[in-house]
Amino acid sequence: MDRRWGISVPLPELSLPEQRELIAELPDLGYTDVWSSEANGADAFTPLALASTWAPQLRLGTAIVPVYTRGPATLAMSAATLAAAAPGRFALGVGTSSNVIVERWNGIPFDEPYKRVRDTVRFLRQALRGEKVTESYDTFEVKGFTAGLVADPVPPVLVAALRPGMLKLAGREADGAIINWLSPDDVRTVVPHVQQGGPDKEVVARIFVMPDIDPDTARGLARRHIAAYMNVPVYRAFHEWLGRDEFTPMWQAWDSGDRKAALAAIPDGVVDDLVVHGPAEYCRERVQQYVDNGVTTPAIALVAPGDPTAAVRALGLK
Repeated sequence: MDRRWGISVPLPELSLPEQRELIAELPDLGYTDVWSSEANGADAFTPLALASTWAPQLRLGTAIVPVYTRGPATLAMSAATLAAAAPGRFALGVGTSSNVIVERWNGIPFDEPYKRVRDTVRFLRQALRGEKVTESYDTFEVKGFTAGLVADPVPPVLVAALRPGMLKLAGREADGAIINWLSPDDVRTVVPHVQQGGPDKEVVARIFVMPDIDPDTARGLARRHIAAYMNVPVYRAFHEWLGRDEFTPMWQAWDSGDRKAALAAIPDGVVDDLVVHGPAEYCRERVQQYVDNGVTTPAIALVAPGDPTAAVRALGLK
């Protein structure tokens, strides 16, 4: 696989139309990929559709689309449409998302997440090839769906994964895994589970980066992001599995309702492990450590406020 260097879209602090020129510049800066997400901002597909015309050289990926918030057939149609619009340049990343997004924001039960992802991947494998699907899965049933649009080539499907069960599923039944909120050293723990499905599996990592910001400011911003994520059950369980005991005081303060104490309890060392910050050259080197440890596609996610133009340019490979 050629060296990949991705960035997350939409870029922060700019409206979608305002991003056109900067996204068009990405290939000249050395970026090869753009990866979207879906929570409470833009949907996962529209920013990629725009990028596909603004910078036709870029590979496009979702990281991720929740498997609960669209029906299986609608998800397949969305993926096939973008894959047909950008032949050979789109990868579909799916995952459970979180109980907050699925249950609290969308009113959908967050039941049996492992099985839901497994069943969705199995359905997508057939549907994206244009096969007629009539199947009773453990978590949903499809009766007689045949896609009216089949992309050539069929897009790869990747699975967002944290712990061994989902990581192994990503390697066994999908084309690879999407990982996030981990350190370069954690990659060595995670990737072997994916590679049980084969050494050629793709591993996309969303890596949170704040270049050229002073350490105190960067750590203050990073602590807020860390606290927001690490107290969501799926991420807490992930870091418990990784053995990150340094989070215990933060979890205890959060559980007691003391948000201020929870933020203060996150050690600098953990912040520095999970969020890349410092001079741009150091940040590029730190992202490369993820690649050296087994990530095949880094997807830089800028998390600092303000116009992202300088940071995007500074983190490019050219």
